[in-house]
Amino acid sequence: MQDKSETLQKWIAESNNVVFFGGAGVSTESGIPDFRSVDGLYNQEYDYPPETIISHTFFLNRTEEFYRFYKKKMLVLDAKPNMAHIRLAEWEKSGHVRAVITQNIDGLHQMAGSKEVLELHGSVHRNYCQKCRKFYDAEYIKAAEGIPRCSCGGIIKPDVVLYEEGLDNDIMMKSIRHIASADVLIIGGTSLVVYPAAGLIDYFRGSKLVVINRSTTSRDKNADLVIDDSIGKVFESIHID
Repeated sequence: MQDKSETLQKWIAESNNVVFFGGAGVSTESGIPDFRSVDGLYNQEYDYPPETIISHTFFLNRTEEFYRFYKKKMLVLDAKPNMAHIRLAEWEKSGHVRAVITQNIDGLHQMAGSKEVLELHGSVHRNYCQKCRKFYDAEYIKAAEGIPRCSCGGIIKPDVVLYEEGLDNDIMMKSIRHIASADVLIIGGTSLVVYPAAGLIDYFRGSKLVVINRSTTSRDKNADLVIDDSIGKVFESIHID
């Protein structure tokens, strides 16, 4: 792995237009569970699979049960950025990373210091009353009993993209522009099975495609560099002057 890490280090150091596209595997090292791993969100505690519970229809029809799952499994507010988040923020500050495009909703990239973060699936840190649009933070949602409600009485909804909901078009278009103009695209911590987000990779026209993931992905065969390891471990080994 050392040779591959050295190659990646060289590519990042030589570029001022690296774009990172990441998924759940970036945050599992911070203690946030994903859906599909052995240690993920599947268990016998709930009567429905996670994809059903965090769907638009379920939120509308079974709001209290939605929030029981959401507050317990998806609001991990004590999580801290790991070396993947930290390194990306450092490389952005030093002029190498142009943007971070993430499928995660935890806000850890911003906490680490990254500025150009495109959140394809929204953020747990933004919550709005469906009636008056008043803003509430994640701490308010976590502390609420039952269904979180606004001071006006309206039901508060997290600003996250639920199953059956479309992605924000402005964020999609901006992500496409970043990917299409990147010299180096690093895909990290994602199985690339969630669409339409995973389809954004098709817009890459640069010279170096990198995949860092513990398991194989559909893009491995097209990548110029594949590293089968922890993304935090890989990034920690890379030092850019």
